[in-house]
Amino acid sequence: MDDPFLMQRELRYGYPVCDELLIGRYFTIGYSWYFRQAKWTLEIVSRGGNEFAPEAFTRAQRLNNFRADVRVPHRFRASLNAYKGNGYDRGHLVSSANATLSHIENSETFLLSNMSPQEPGFNQGIWKDLEEQVRELNARDEVLEVYVLNCPLFDFTKPIKLIGDKQDKYGIHIPVPHGFIKSVLAEHRNGSLKLWTFRMDNAKLDGVPADYLTNTYDAEQLIGGRFWDRANGRDMHKLKSTVPKMW
Repeated sequence: MDDPFLMQRELRYGYPVCDELLIGRYFTIGYSWYFRQAKWTLEIVSRGGNEFAPEAFTRAQRLNNFRADVRVPHRFRASLNAYKGNGYDRGHLVSSANATLSHIENSETFLLSNMSPQEPGFNQGIWKDLEEQVRELNARDEVLEVYVLNCPLFDFTKPIKLIGDKQDKYGIHIPVPHGFIKSVLAEHRNGSLKLWTFRMDNAKLDGVPADYLTNTYDAEQLIGGRFWDRANGRDMHKLKSTVPKMW
């Protein structure tokens, strides 16, 4: 296989280990066959940005065309039925609102490989707030590009809830993550890099996203993989997470 770094810009600063790379047109998924969902997703927010989409550009609408990802073998992938009637949202990892340059870009965010079971109060609450703040960061004049790594988090010291498709002949069960990690790497126009990593429980949470900043090194330990190991030839986990002025 060709080096994925040569194919996908969002992988240029590195990515964690995974079972399979699902390389899309606009973002990449590191898939876990065992968990029947992404181990991580990696994107560049509004890839191409204003250089390709000026203010007058008509952005694509949200398509809501949720569907299974046929790149994953049937017995290792989620189905639409798995999410029916269990009380969990089909929670986006790469946000639909981050992918509005074209219909096909927005469509790819509705693949179930880009979903994890999320508590509605979390998905529609603080997770959505954090997504909006990342887009605000990306819109700042001094920011060139924003890279976002999203990771479902499993705590094996706690019971694990399962959802599943009872009609599927394989009896597929999908574990519900205990939480989620979002690591945000901003490349500024002066060439500097800034890093923020958040850890949030999969529950309705109080406060603001900045309350959930964590050390990137600790997040790597929980996920089981390095995040930004190709950034500037240094260990990005040694950079301390800080709150940008806008947050």
